[in-house]
Amino acid sequence: MVEITDSLSCLFTAELETDGEGGYVLSVPKREIEHGAVVPGETYRVAVIDQGTSSAEGKETGASRGPTDSRPSSERGNRSASDTTPSGPPVSEGEVRDVTIETLGDKGDGIAKIERGYVVIVPDAELGDEVTVEITSVRENVSFATVIDE
Repeated sequence: MVEITDSLSCLFTAELETDGEGGYVLSVPKREIEHGAVVPGETYRVAVIDQGTSSAEGKETGASRGPTDSRPSSERGNRSASDTTPSGPPVSEGEVRDVTIETLGDKGDGIAKIERGYVVIVPDAELGDEVTVEITSVRENVSFATVIDE
């Protein structure tokens, strides 16, 4: 299995495209900008994970040196992020999580991010708090939680 660092901000699938000037471009999905996982103009570290490699196939480095399918992309068909990444919220109601409050919302609620940049809103939490929360309401792009232990 690939070891994922705790500093992972988001995870998505993208096709590598040429920029017409001898370079290459990975397009960031709009949802990652909207969630605040990625900010235009900032610099990020990017990991490339071979979508055809699994731990059952032997040692895994977590990086790809080339495509696993040598056919042109037009023959492979377009793959969306939902083909290779889990869909839906990464939490469920009643789940207990340890989170760190990274920012504050417009109304002063604490905001934490978990897997894939998914947002957890925690009322009555302060910036920098590391708290244990219980998820009380889950929506597609955001969940709400209450602090159960500080």
